[in-house]
Amino acid sequence: MSTQSARAPTTLAEVVIVDYGLGNLRSVTRGLERAGAEVEITDDPDAFAEADGIVLPGVGAFREGVENAGPYREALLEAAERGQPVFGICLGMQMLLTESEEADHDGEADVTGLDLIPGRNVRFAQGQKVPHMGWNELSVEREHPLVEGIDGEYAYFVHSYYAEPEEPEATTVTTEYGIEFPAIVANREGNVFGTQFHPEKSGETGLQILRNFVGICAEE
Repeated sequence: MSTQSARAPTTLAEVVIVDYGLGNLRSVTRGLERAGAEVEITDDPDAFAEADGIVLPGVGAFREGVENAGPYREALLEAAERGQPVFGICLGMQMLLTESEEADHDGEADVTGLDLIPGRNVRFAQGQKVPHMGWNELSVEREHPLVEGIDGEYAYFVHSYYAEPEEPEATTVTTEYGIEFPAIVANREGNVFGTQFHPEKSGETGLQILRNFVGICAEE
């Protein structure tokens, strides 16, 4: 088991980051600490229940992410059912959905995501340069505690696929890259959400997102 802890000067909430081998753990940890969280990086699913919130970071391919996160699937689903905040970042956000075209594109069989936010991840259309990389403006479409103070701000994206939730109200923030697509999604209950962009690489906008997340965790 790999476990690593760090305490912020003023701890507002205890947050665990899931270490399943594909996350940018150090940058996310630093950002959460700046936002007021006590952070534990762990590969022990038993640690999830004691936390105020759970972060599922991720970079890379959907299939690899889902397979690596397999040992944590049940614990993540139980956490969401309990109402704990579950925050997916980039690939982690895509894994909150049901499936992805990425397996089809790679000539592989379908892979089932966590299905906490019903929907599918789709590839940008031909003619659009992928991966999409750069700073994009955020447009808040639906109120949610995670998105307070970010309307019109910019965040940093690196991805080739984007979310298409089954329910339009699952999209809380949008941005544009040739088309309009979700930058932040959330479930009906509001405790499961994710950003397609990297808050830990998005300067003050990202820090605001992380502060909002810690605030949500502190209320639980």
